[in-house]
Amino acid sequence: MQLPDPGLAARSLRAVWHPCTQMKHHERIPLLPIARGQGAWLYDTEGRRYLDGISSWWVNLFGHAHPAINAAVADQLGTLEHVMLAGCTHAPAVMLAERLSALTGGALGHAFFASDGASAVEIALKMSFHFWRNRGQAAKRDFVCIDNGYHGETLGALAVTDVALFRDAYGPLLRHAHRAPSPDARLAAPGESAADAAARALAGVARLFEARAGQLAAIIVEPLVQCAAGMAMHDPSYLRGLRELCDAYGVHLIADEIAVGFGRTGTFFAHEQAGIRPDFLCLSKGISGGYLPLSVVLSTDDIHDAFYADETARGFLHSHSYTGNPLACRAALATLDLFETTDAIARNRARFDALEQALGALASHPRVTHLRRRGAILAFDVDDRARPGQPGFAQRYARHALAAGALLRPIGHTVYLMPPYILDDEEIAQLASATMIALEQTLHAS
Repeated sequence: MQLPDPGLAARSLRAVWHPCTQMKHHERIPLLPIARGQGAWLYDTEGRRYLDGISSWWVNLFGHAHPAINAAVADQLGTLEHVMLAGCTHAPAVMLAERLSALTGGALGHAFFASDGASAVEIALKMSFHFWRNRGQAAKRDFVCIDNGYHGETLGALAVTDVALFRDAYGPLLRHAHRAPSPDARLAAPGESAADAAARALAGVARLFEARAGQLAAIIVEPLVQCAAGMAMHDPSYLRGLRELCDAYGVHLIADEIAVGFGRTGTFFAHEQAGIRPDFLCLSKGISGGYLPLSVVLSTDDIHDAFYADETARGFLHSHSYTGNPLACRAALATLDLFETTDAIARNRARFDALEQALGALASHPRVTHLRRRGAILAFDVDDRARPGQPGFAQRYARHALAAGALLRPIGHTVYLMPPYILDDEEIAQLASATMIALEQTLHAS
């Protein structure tokens, strides 16, 4: 593959420490210098274009350089770029908090803003711990996470993350968390359903709660899809069971919808498919349409009221300098407007039905297993038989996908598609074609 603009790539490797990257790998894997984005497409500095099949790490919902979001951010830039949210307030933050609460039917009526997903998880963990202390139950200080779950890479979030690649190096720094079995439908035994796998995982949670409820503050879960686990999907009955167990044993339920909220699973919030509400809802990524860093934790009246007191120390004294940034909040408000004006979730059903149909040949492919879809997330696992010394499957597949005109980034041996909500028929066909071409070329080369 020809390296676009080697000058910019070389400068980046000298000056920029790239995230989630072993920098030495870029001795053989070229960086992709991006000059601009438009709609579902990214353009490199040589003018070549790539369909953004993963929404630039799952953040871009309505395409790059969307005129409505551009206009909202530009308008806000002319009035107020930022003011601290401690002791001050502004209309974009208030309006966004109100609209998000309304989307939960008012059940989660209090919004605490931050800048990224891991920060939102940190906030939810701290709030839960502090809630129990304020309520005179300081012994409830432990957390439960799910096998193979991912919640971020700051120390608190990493403590409830079960991905060895990210966690192991920092183990001595991390607080212990209890692990419960994953409800991953791929773990179902022959003859079992996804609901059966979920029931078995719930039994493990029940045993843990029964033994340790007096010490447990909260359990954290990615509703419906454990994304970093290779898009591990589970039955909604698992969430209903968790809600019942949390109510029975007095444990908070934290729903990490950082990646799966905002329509990704086919409903605006993923937990809606189980007919439940969590105690804490963590949101980020798509919240601003992929424009600006923003996250939020929504919580119940009961949580909020436990901090409402005359004593300063009973308050939630967490802060970030850019909490509730007006530009980011305006981008988020414009993104919410687009859900309404484009009827995005309803249209996505047809759009992603068409994408699934275009990839139908994968169902009988001899090297493909667990072809699956939840809303606007489609994934499949690949039996890769690479020769010793070859780069890993994900690296090889990503390289072939770029050559075929698509930005795709497998997780291990899982290929997933999570494109923006704007693909037309031609773009759906192009994404499906690039997916298949990259698969065949990767397998042929191995």
